[in-house]
Amino acid sequence: MKKKKWIVSGENPRACAELSGQLGLAPLAARVLAARGIADVPDAAAYLDCSLSHLHDPFLLAGMDDAVREVRASIERGEKIAVYGDYDVDGVTATCILIRYLRAQGAECVYYIPDRLGEGYGLNEVAIRALYEDGCRLLITVDSGITAVEEVALARALGMRVIVTDHHECKNILPQAVAVINPRREGCGYPFKELAGVGVAFKLICALERGRSMESLLEKYGDIVAVGTIADVMPLTGENRVIVTNGLNRLRQTENPGLRALIRKLGLDDKPLTSNSVSFVMAPRINAAGRLGGAAVAARLFLTCDDTEAQELAEQLCELNRMRQEAENCIYEEIKARIEAQPDLVRRKSLVLWGESWHNGVIGIVASRLCDRYGVPCVLISLSGDLAKGSGRSIKGFNLYAALEHCAPLLEKYGGHELAVGLSLSRARLEEFAEAMEDFAEHASAGEEIVPSLQIDCRLAPT
Repeated sequence: MKKKKWIVSGENPRACAELSGQLGLAPLAARVLAARGIADVPDAAAYLDCSLSHLHDPFLLAGMDDAVREVRASIERGEKIAVYGDYDVDGVTATCILIRYLRAQGAECVYYIPDRLGEGYGLNEVAIRALYEDGCRLLITVDSGITAVEEVALARALGMRVIVTDHHECKNILPQAVAVINPRREGCGYPFKELAGVGVAFKLICALERGRSMESLLEKYGDIVAVGTIADVMPLTGENRVIVTNGLNRLRQTENPGLRALIRKLGLDDKPLTSNSVSFVMAPRINAAGRLGGAAVAARLFLTCDDTEAQELAEQLCELNRMRQEAENCIYEEIKARIEAQPDLVRRKSLVLWGESWHNGVIGIVASRLCDRYGVPCVLISLSGDLAKGSGRSIKGFNLYAALEHCAPLLEKYGGHELAVGLSLSRARLEEFAEAMEDFAEHASAGEEIVPSLQIDCRLAPT
């Protein structure tokens, strides 16, 4: 395993003294806050406070007025509403809180979560047509839709109205929907840009329930919102910190049968529930359903009102997670053996590997493990006939999305961000793609060894 380069944050003695003196913090706590960029006393006080007063008005999100007006009108008209989500924990939790809210308002509503293996991420034509034929006239996306320009146009042409709620990076052209709610969209003055998809969906509920106390809304939905936010690895700062702190408090005494059953099944019912409990114990089980093509199991867990069904669903998720681990370890060991047999591979500045029928739902996790082990960006590709679908992970400082842009002429489709990507290409172009990736990595590193980094808050003197 490649050693990491330690990057120690600079010292800020003046800020540390102010934080210690005015907030009564221990010197070490003050140093850590300052090292993480929380150096002003008001910012640090807000960071430590986590009171609901630090949550922003949902109507500061561009498009929220139009969205609220459309949802209310649709409910009053008795129209069928579809919530279109995603198969990861963020997408499933966002779907479920909105469905629960709409049902509580007496709305006729259905949800649709695409199959990771058969459909892939985001809106697709077949699903849109099916929802229209099912009688849906308002389509609300959660944790997806911000780049679905053509798909939203199709829905409109069929006679559906669309509200997009998302948190992913926006492209230059937005979908022509009734409302597009995304804190990252250009021109949106919302103060906090790091909400998860479930956080944006929660903001829509808050706007629809204007006048109701935030405390009561978090009491009803906060446990699920916290799970989705943590699982999507969003920074626990700003509003996320407030939501997660209050949501974890709610999770400890949750009334949701599904969450209660999962907590019990995992042996967490008599232990403190923290962000680590969610991230490393609960979230992998919930995610396993979507990874293996059965995200509906996870959605049913959050939506069921029956304790017996909840217990059965929790057991199913744990079994799916066992299957996920088995598939993941099988691929990981196969690749380790291949690398040991071909030592030249570890001298490359990128790893691009492929295999027959590797499970698409787990190759991203395996790529992440290999990235950590060998300290270089890694792309794994599953082969099925002439089609090759891949998933990549990177180290801090190496922009994997930029690497795919460099390789774009060889790819049929790609997307993602600096540290994680997805792609598809023709089987015939695999070797060419691997060399193009290596060429980009070689130039990006200026011929020097790529070394992963580890951010260090501060040095401690031995005692």
